[in-house]
Amino acid sequence: MPSLDIPSEVAGFIASHRVARLATADAEGVPHAVPICYVFDGKCIYTALDLKPKRVQGRALKRVRNILQNPKVSLVIDDYSEDWSELAYVQLQGNAHLVDDGHEQKLAEALLREKYHQYETLLESGCTVIKITPTNVVSWGQAR
Repeated sequence: MPSLDIPSEVAGFIASHRVARLATADAEGVPHAVPICYVFDGKCIYTALDLKPKRVQGRALKRVRNILQNPKVSLVIDDYSEDWSELAYVQLQGNAHLVDDGHEQKLAEALLREKYHQYETLLESGCTVIKITPTNVVSWGQAR
């Protein structure tokens, strides 16, 4: 499947932000949304199964179980301001899958460590990474 052509202004908005909201749904369509740290390589989004404190870890996470049942996801990256003329968001819809090893996993891990210094201690080497391949992008406000 060819990669989605994301306009440069939108790509810049995605790359410059540090937190997104990832929405997944299980096989019955029950939604689940969580904030995530991520990187954007110009084509895909990567987020790691890291060591931040959580009730459960790794593949036991609801987002991972959902992706294994239903790979369709949505991601929202936004700016809020009390000055509503400055509001902006990008919504990506796409397909997610787990990347456990190989060159792509190592590249995603390196990009994540470069963006977030916290991953010096909270990201295990060889960790599982979620890759999101966008199939649709919508932008609004200052994100255009």
